[in-house]
Amino acid sequence: MKIKTTERRLFDYAMQFKKPIAIGLICLLFAVALELTGPFIAKRLIDEHIVVIEDQWYEVEQEDAYTVQYDNALYKRADRLYETDSTAGVATIIQIKRSYYFVGEEVPTTGSRTLEDRQLVIETNGEVYEAEAERLSLTDLYRFFQPEIPSIYWLLGLYVGLLLIAAVFQFAHTFILQKSSNRIIKKMRDDLFAHIQRLPISYFVNQPAGKVVARVTNDTEAIKELYVRVLATFVTSFFYMLGIYIALFLLDARLALFCTLVIPIIYGWMRMYKYLGGKYNRVVRSTISDLNGNINEAIQGMSIIQAFRQEKQTSEDFEKLNDRHFTFQRKLVRLSALTSWNLVNVLRNIAFVAFIWYFGSSSLGVEGVVTVGVLYAFVDYLNRLFQPITDLVNQLPQLEEARVAAGRVFELLNEKGEGVQSEAVDRYGGHILFDHVSFAYEKEDYVLKDISFDVKPGETAAFVGHTGSGKSTIMNMLFRFYDPQKGTIYIDGHPTTEWSRQQVRSHMGIVLQDPFIFTGTILSNVTMNDERISREIAIDALKAVGADRFIEKLPEGYDTPLKEKGDSLSMGERQLISFARALAFDPAILILDEATANIDTETEQLIQKALEVLKKGRTTLVIAHRLSTIQSADQIFVLKHGTMVEQGTHQELIDVKGHYHQMFQMQQGTVNVSAM
Repeated sequence: MKIKTTERRLFDYAMQFKKPIAIGLICLLFAVALELTGPFIAKRLIDEHIVVIEDQWYEVEQEDAYTVQYDNALYKRADRLYETDSTAGVATIIQIKRSYYFVGEEVPTTGSRTLEDRQLVIETNGEVYEAEAERLSLTDLYRFFQPEIPSIYWLLGLYVGLLLIAAVFQFAHTFILQKSSNRIIKKMRDDLFAHIQRLPISYFVNQPAGKVVARVTNDTEAIKELYVRVLATFVTSFFYMLGIYIALFLLDARLALFCTLVIPIIYGWMRMYKYLGGKYNRVVRSTISDLNGNINEAIQGMSIIQAFRQEKQTSEDFEKLNDRHFTFQRKLVRLSALTSWNLVNVLRNIAFVAFIWYFGSSSLGVEGVVTVGVLYAFVDYLNRLFQPITDLVNQLPQLEEARVAAGRVFELLNEKGEGVQSEAVDRYGGHILFDHVSFAYEKEDYVLKDISFDVKPGETAAFVGHTGSGKSTIMNMLFRFYDPQKGTIYIDGHPTTEWSRQQVRSHMGIVLQDPFIFTGTILSNVTMNDERISREIAIDALKAVGADRFIEKLPEGYDTPLKEKGDSLSMGERQLISFARALAFDPAILILDEATANIDTETEQLIQKALEVLKKGRTTLVIAHRLSTIQSADQIFVLKHGTMVEQGTHQELIDVKGHYHQMFQMQQGTVNVSAM
């Protein structure tokens, strides 16, 4: 199966919420379109209602909204004339420096102008025009502007109205996209955590817990920034730049084409940043995982670190990782510093130099064809163009960080998981059969070699042997944490591989040598928040193992809160809770993995008494170092280096005088260890 690229999988996650994302993008389009109408409105306001007073004005007879009374006559601007208007003459208003002059005849409004003693001289296209000009007072000038004031107010009101509507669409777009982004990351975290629970135990053996935690928390948080901020910024910037380029082409195609040179420059820079930033970010994200693993290990083993005075060595190990993180983070900061304001400012300055050169050399002279409104609109759009570019460049660090983090998350999701099939199976009797089973954790290095044994329903079977003999591996195989490379394991005549791992474990209970206590109460640690286990069942299980003796002395009794690991309890008390947890689920097969190894003699006696009652109706498998606790077992299997060397009852194995006999004598203190 072809593995999808990181970008493709990020896109696939986004497409799971394509409807709200599409609505958000539509809102963005409206917001961009409405905001970009501003310079066009300003252009019209300037060209048609402010600077356009410099024009020919015709004397008319009928007064209307566009007529101006001056010197006992009515005048109307040339572009305001109707076909029904009758004209009696024409005049011209000319601007010289900062003053306006009234000329009682038609003269050109382009060309060089000079004024001496009310005598106006205009030179244009090789011709010279002379006319008498009268300077307009502020009052008279205001009269010529007055017909434009309603239109100016209307356009300003329209501009403000469009900005308010754009703000509504902008809010809707931001809210919808950010909400969708949070839903995407929530879905990703749910998928990731669910996948982690489907991974085989072997994966967690080879992966420090801190690294796995970093994938679920730190890396997904970085991806969240991708959806919440980075992609929203990229999409917004794309639409803004597209709209601005359309507007620039409508204003002046030549200069707009020049401005498109920014696109390949930005694209090339993004490619370079992707290469360098991606390389640095991979080291940074990996180092963060190592830091998490190091911190987790140090906290878990702090008592040992302090007891053996290894604080300095632990700090040095942490400092090496921290220095590595600092070094590559500094490289990222240096790379980002080169991209952000520096690159954009250079591009902006170059664009303005080109703009000034273009308009200054060919369009702002006396024969120029550009209007003040076009000039204003172009400057406005040019300024707006570099804002989304700045936003794009500033988001490059977050983009690469998120992309690398996503790669790490999807790498975990690519790990081969196991199917979850939780359909209930009938409670089996507990007949266990290992048929020539061999197993190796690594390739051909077998830790179990041709193991065969048969445990009937209701029997108690014990497994003994020195460390590394394969006792715990047998239990791991029975729980289907691993499957054998050779041979078959049967429960009630069914190969365990016929059932899912969840179904195999559904009628098993286990008590480990080092019990794990979850954050919660004593009762919740027994029920595991399973609805099938009522409060009464949990309390009965605790009483059956004798845990009620210490629980009822606690201020809150069975509802006493416990923290992770249950450090407020003794090892024996934690073991009793773990034992009650297994019993509450009424397993068909009960496994005790050296469950009494860390328990004092008095507590062990309590468990032994409870076991005599609780073993009825279920198969019990015991791994024990204390041979005194398994003398009543129906069968005892002796393992050595992964092979079954002896089996039988306690008395039978004593009579054989083999490995079991030697181990028993050693524990009784009658045999010297060196003699074995």
